[in-house]
Amino acid sequence: MEPLSSKLLDTIDLQILDILQRQANISNAELGRRVNLSPPATHARIKRLETEGFIIRQVAILDQQKLGFDLLCYIFISTDIHQAEQLEILENNLETMSEVLECQCLTGEYDYLLKVANKNRRELQEFIRKLNKLGISRIQTSLALREIKHTTVLPILNSKPLG
Repeated sequence: MEPLSSKLLDTIDLQILDILQRQANISNAELGRRVNLSPPATHARIKRLETEGFIIRQVAILDQQKLGFDLLCYIFISTDIHQAEQLEILENNLETMSEVLECQCLTGEYDYLLKVANKNRRELQEFIRKLNKLGISRIQTSLALREIKHTTVLPILNSKPLG
């Protein structure tokens, strides 16, 4: 399979991707109107972009606070685990924890950064106890006080086309 970077994305593909990442529920007719394509041609492009892996999935982004998730935390963790099989088990456990919104493997002082949503301090405490059972050697938790910016929009129209 050839790498994604070798696949050709033209200006219309980039426009479609940019519009969809901002407004995934747009109709093919409206999207086609914005990029000057017919609805069937727009649909075909979207399907190709999905097949080639440029579009992973389309989701609804929910309001965390309205749903009662008042604690958004960033948790840095370190582990003394160095065996590949044990690290895979740890990462699989982290991946299945519903509280974990994002998990990044890091370089530097900590091994992982978790973005975690909890409804209250009790839930956060229970979550940290779950982490302790996984062989975590060091945990540093930071609570988000307020959100300044949150986006899933990549700056794709500010970069050059791939290919």
